[in-house]
Amino acid sequence: MLIKVDSELEKRFPGLRAHALVINNVDVNRNDEKTYNDFNALLKEVVGYVKSRYTLDGLKNETLFRAYRDFFWKIGIDPTKVRPASEALIRRILLEKPFPHINMLVDAYNLASVISGVPIAAFDKNKILGELFMRNAINGEKFLGIGMEKPILLNGTEIVISDNEKLVAIYPYRDAEATKISDETRNVVFLVCGVPGISDEVLENAVNKVIEYVSRFCGGNVVK
Repeated sequence: MLIKVDSELEKRFPGLRAHALVINNVDVNRNDEKTYNDFNALLKEVVGYVKSRYTLDGLKNETLFRAYRDFFWKIGIDPTKVRPASEALIRRILLEKPFPHINMLVDAYNLASVISGVPIAAFDKNKILGELFMRNAINGEKFLGIGMEKPILLNGTEIVISDNEKLVAIYPYRDAEATKISDETRNVVFLVCGVPGISDEVLENAVNKVIEYVSRFCGGNVVK
């Protein structure tokens, strides 16, 4: 389902949208031998695909990644320093760096991000109050991202995702500490992040890849 977008934001960025997907009863840290071997086999396939599909020099000029980079520039983020998550993961593979390991759930949707080219976020559903909403930040609003030692003050130019009481992300690149995935997480809201110029077909493919990979490696029930 599409999350709600503030009307003024829609006017500013026609075509801006994000898909929310809920999967309940997941096993975040499924670590049995079969799952581990299955994941590594898929990772090998994905790495092979990336190396056959992209080059390091040409990556930034791919139509898909160019759309995210252009959007980053428009919202005041330098994509040469803070790259869209999917591009950053693909770049790691092309640079022969190890694929980042967080837990089985995060690893699974990171693979979905790589294969689809779309940035994907995830939040602990039990820590979200009400519905998610995309809007402009408020000048002076505080945001504590994952790994931050202290909150930062937003200047009002950022785009944020909030629930009924707090911020859960700076869109589309930084998630909040308060709703991050932990070992205790069982129910997850995934956010498949679109920007102007990215088609519904591309986003729906990313949604389907999240469902496929998360269900395969972490179980769970997709909420329709």
